Amino acid sequence: MTSAVDNPTNGTSAELPEYDIARPAGCPLDPAPAMRERQAEGPLVRVRLWDGSTAWLVTGYDAHRAVLSDQRVSVDPMRPGAPKLSAGEAAMTEALKKRGKSATGMSFIMMDDPEHIRLRKMATSAFTIKRVEAIRPPTQRVVDDLIDKMLDGPKPTDLVEAFALPVPSLVISELLGVPYSDHDFFQSNSKTIINRHTSGEDRLAARQQLLDYLDELLGEKLTQPGEDLLSGLGERVKAGELTRQEATEMGVLMLFAGHETTANMITLGTLTLLQHPDQLALLRDSDDPKLIASAVDELLRWITITHGGLRRVALEDIEIAGQVIRAGEGIVPVNETANRDPSVFPDPDRLDITRDARRHVTFGYGIHQCLGQPLARMELQVVYPTLLRRIPTLALAADLEEIPFKHDGFVYGAYELPVTW
Repeated sequence: MTSAVDNPTNGTSAELPEYDIARPAGCPLDPAPAMRERQAEGPLVRVRLWDGSTAWLVTGYDAHRAVLSDQRVSVDPMRPGAPKLSAGEAAMTEALKKRGKSATGMSFIMMDDPEHIRLRKMATSAFTIKRVEAIRPPTQRVVDDLIDKMLDGPKPTDLVEAFALPVPSLVISELLGVPYSDHDFFQSNSKTIINRHTSGEDRLAARQQLLDYLDELLGEKLTQPGEDLLSGLGERVKAGELTRQEATEMGVLMLFAGHETTANMITLGTLTLLQHPDQLALLRDSDDPKLIASAVDELLRWITITHGGLRRVALEDIEIAGQVIRAGEGIVPVNETANRDPSVFPDPDRLDITRDARRHVTFGYGIHQCLGQPLARMELQVVYPTLLRRIPTLALAADLEEIPFKHDGFVYGAYELPVTW
């Protein structure tokens, strides 16, 4: 066992390799070359961040899960030593520290226990498999209606605008009780928050606009409740189980997470299948629910949406993968290498929709594992086979190098995906 002091990969900050997430131009869905290099060095290596600070980069699958399941590791970005992956994120965190407010308005995902589990329990019932399966038929109708409109419209068309973004936005709007007519507003503010180049001031402003919007909507639900999730949160406010601010922040979390990541997964998953025609044909021509579920999990493993990694900080000295991470040191677990760890997923760079990929860490691991994963899985299980069967001649309408990928975002995807048929 070595420590952070005597580990040969350490040294001064300037001597450490830079944390570089730039993906290869010719293979924009693959992990960054620098990330591959760090993975070859070991499951846990020191890197230099944008501001000269250092952090432990977690590249190995087992180390990734060990970090995310360790109660001595904090998710709270306010804690000293918590890594910041952009200047805008750092500026917003500092501003919120001065205000004494929560870090991002993203509710329990940025909290440690016991507050984390208290708030998370309030939302758990909304995303049970039974409840999610009950909305599979209306989700299917949403998908079919949007495909009908695509087929009746011009071609080529932008799959993002016409399909990938509306599907999860319509579904989460209906579940949450948010008017879909306001989708331009919440999507615009979401894009501002997740852009790594956004200034701290602009990020704060976008955050506050979403909070104000959900707070106003929550106020309406308190007096005129419906059957939606926001009304349910309102009932908890009335019962004294949640404060109004906690309910509002939880609403922002559900709205944001419920459309942004799934929309990008629809986009990149479709692109990936178009780039792998053998796998596309296998999925398109099958009505086996097990194969469809397997295909979704393999795409979730192969594609990385959380662009830039997770952020954690050690609360006390811990040992992971033979290394000692000292209290106060930042940790950045990255999905792209954990999900392509050859010791867990043989031939990991090969897309194989028959593979059992359920062990992937795309939805996280441990107590902060994504609460909405049943909803995301269900939507993707409806989207991919329906789109491929109903438009069997679907094809890219642009060269790969012409597609504008979201290299500047914390959530990876494509701004546009021109398709034809």
